[in-house]
Amino acid sequence: MENQDKKAYISVAELAKKLGISRVAVFKRIKKGQIQAEKIGRSYAISMENVSEITGGLDANVLTEAKKSEIETAVEKVVKEYGETLRLLGKE
Repeated sequence: MENQDKKAYISVAELAKKLGISRVAVFKRIKKGQIQAEKIGRSYAISMENVSEITGGLDANVLTEAKKSEIETAVEKVVKEYGETLRLLGKE
């Protein structure tokens, strides 16, 4: 039961790896207040709740299979409805 009440934390190094940036860049963002972190001793720890918020913007740029399928469906619909117009525009 105690483990469920504890917050899960990630280290600066782990967050840097997840974001694809250097540890120094993560420290700079912490100092600027862009990343919320708790100082534990001489180290910083970022709660998993904050990690979800930080990486939420990054996940929006990832092309998942669902997004890919949605794009393909939209393209097929446009080509079906406006195919002849697109062909004529392509000749110009």
